[in-house]
Amino acid sequence: MISQEEIRVDTSGRGTYDLSDDIQAAVQSSGITTGMCHVFIRHTSASLIICENADPKVMHDLETFMSRQVPDGDPMFTHTAEGPDDMPAHIRSVLTQTDLNVPVQDGRCALGTWQGIYLWEHRHASHERMVLVTVQGE
Repeated sequence: MISQEEIRVDTSGRGTYDLSDDIQAAVQSSGITTGMCHVFIRHTSASLIICENADPKVMHDLETFMSRQVPDGDPMFTHTAEGPDDMPAHIRSVLTQTDLNVPVQDGRCALGTWQGIYLWEHRHASHERMVLVTVQGE
């Protein structure tokens, strides 16, 4: 059995957006109790992460780390068609993930107690992001 659903996420700029409830809802509506959930983001300047969901300082620290590794406006970047965060957003996406696989157990994503699934927006401007959730199993 296979089910597929697209989730639209309106971002308000750089930061993380918790998708856990939306993805759990897609898994539940699939009727699949045991299998795999594949999550894919259809963009090159945003990514997906599984991360701690209890302390917001984790997200702040991730952003601080990434800002040091891939700074906006670095003169080494020539791809700046959409501004100083254009190429850094692409690099951030490449360094993280555009898809995730999560086991489905008892009709839910089998995440750990402190795990959440997040969209990480790497651009400063707001964007409409599309996330495809495919659930396979029985």
